[in-house]
Amino acid sequence: MFDNIAQKINLALMVLGGIFLVAMILLTCGNILSRAVWIPIRGAFELMGFFGAVATSAALGHTQMKKGHIAVDVLVRRFPPPVVRFLDGLNHLLCAGFFGIVAWQLAEKGAVLLRTGEVTETLRIIYYPFVYGAAFGCGFLSLILAGRLVRMLMPKKEAAS
Repeated sequence: MFDNIAQKINLALMVLGGIFLVAMILLTCGNILSRAVWIPIRGAFELMGFFGAVATSAALGHTQMKKGHIAVDVLVRRFPPPVVRFLDGLNHLLCAGFFGIVAWQLAEKGAVLLRTGEVTETLRIIYYPFVYGAAFGCGFLSLILAGRLVRMLMPKKEAAS
């Protein structure tokens, strides 16, 4: 059940991240072309930062699900399997906690930005939705890590003989 819901959320986040990535590509190309005639796109730097934050945070959970994050295990792989399992569990616990706190703090920042009506300096657009988007991506990663931890802690089912 958890995996099905996670896959659906993951798909939605990947589509969202892809949309923002395409927007970044179009914005960059448009800015390069417009600079050729000395009229750069106003606010391109602002938008690239916001779009990049959402695209990156949207990909965090997917990368974790595919085990695509970099792991430096030169020392750890020399340990016996129970120690490696313990360290993996500890890593999942600490990372889930860290990204849970990051998501919470980003959501708090988004709430402050929403309440105060703060806008960007150049384009004067609201930016709390981008902060909430990053918070959601980090929260999803935290849930994926917590799910992996729970799965590690559950006893393995014996195959039927």
